[in-house]
Amino acid sequence: MHYSPDGRFLAIGSHDCTIYIYEGTRCFSKLKKHSGAITALDWSADSSYIRSNCTGYELLFWKIDENGIGKQDPDGRSNTTGTLWATGHTKFGWHVDAIVPKGCDYTHVNGVDCDVDRNYVVTGDDFGLVNVFRNPCRAGSMPFSLRGHSEHVVRVAFADGDKYIFSVGGQDETLMQWRKC
Repeated sequence: MHYSPDGRFLAIGSHDCTIYIYEGTRCFSKLKKHSGAITALDWSADSSYIRSNCTGYELLFWKIDENGIGKQDPDGRSNTTGTLWATGHTKFGWHVDAIVPKGCDYTHVNGVDCDVDRNYVVTGDDFGLVNVFRNPCRAGSMPFSLRGHSEHVVRVAFADGDKYIFSVGGQDETLMQWRKC
C-alpha cells in the first residue's frame, strides 16, 4: 500500500486481485482487472496514475482522476512513457527488464526499489542476495551483489536520502542495513 504523492489517497493492493483507493476511511474506487494477487504498485509523481503488478505476471496502468476514481488505461504503457514515478516497486517494466537472475523467472525476485534520483534499482532475491543495478536495468546489466542473508530476501528499500539500503530476510528474519557509497 502507498499514499499518493499529494497525500490525498491511499492505494491498497489486495490478495483478491483488487486495488482499493481510499481517502480517509471512505473507499472511492476498486480497480479490478488483475488476474492474481497484487504484489506491488507505484504512484506517478503527480498522483494521476498507478502502475501495478500481480502474481499473474501482469503490469497494468490505472488513470486516477482528481476525485480518486480510477479506470484502467489499456494504453498505459505508451501513455506513461514520459511519466515520473514517485516510487519504483514494480518488478515488471522497461526500467527493470534485466533484474531476473539468469535461468530464473520473476518469482525469484521478491522486492524492488529505486533511489530518489532514479539512478539505481535494488532487488532482493531467493538466493539471499541484495542486488544493486544502474537504472534502467536493461539486458546485459550486471548488478553489484551484497550477501548477508542466509536465504531469501523478502523486501528491500532505499532510506535516509538514499544513504542506506535496508533488506529483510525471510528465513533468518533479519533486518540488515547497507551503507550506499
